[in-house]
Amino acid sequence: MQRRNFIIAAFVSIGLVSLGLPSIAHAALDPFKALSSTLGLSKNQAEGGLGSILTLAQEKLEKGDFDKVAKAVPGASKYLAKAKSLGAVTGPLKNLAGLKGALGKLGINEETASKFLSAVPEIVSKTRGSDVGKLLSSVLK
Repeated sequence: MQRRNFIIAAFVSIGLVSLGLPSIAHAALDPFKALSSTLGLSKNQAEGGLGSILTLAQEKLEKGDFDKVAKAVPGASKYLAKAKSLGAVTGPLKNLAGLKGALGKLGINEETASKFLSAVPEIVSKTRGSDVGKLLSSVLK
């Protein structure tokens, strides 16, 4: 198990470095938390942002495909609820512009939002498989 976590951390770190973000050794414990600290996001911004991404994925993907994405993000239902409770998601997002608007409601600037939107599918790909990462990436275009 420790070896698997180390390998996941290495892949996530490589992905973060390729995005111009510093390497994070503890990323295997919670790669999404590690990403938020790297980008300087608060816990609410990171959780609400992830919930906003999942909301758009839920809207755009077939149910079976969304289920795969949701399983790839531990606590997905918590993040979906968090995005609503923080006021980021108040109705259908519909598209990438709606998602960016939700991130803006969380106080995430456009540059940070772009990095966040690039990194989340990358983390999912590295930790849960490229097929699931591609599903998530497809809704962020």
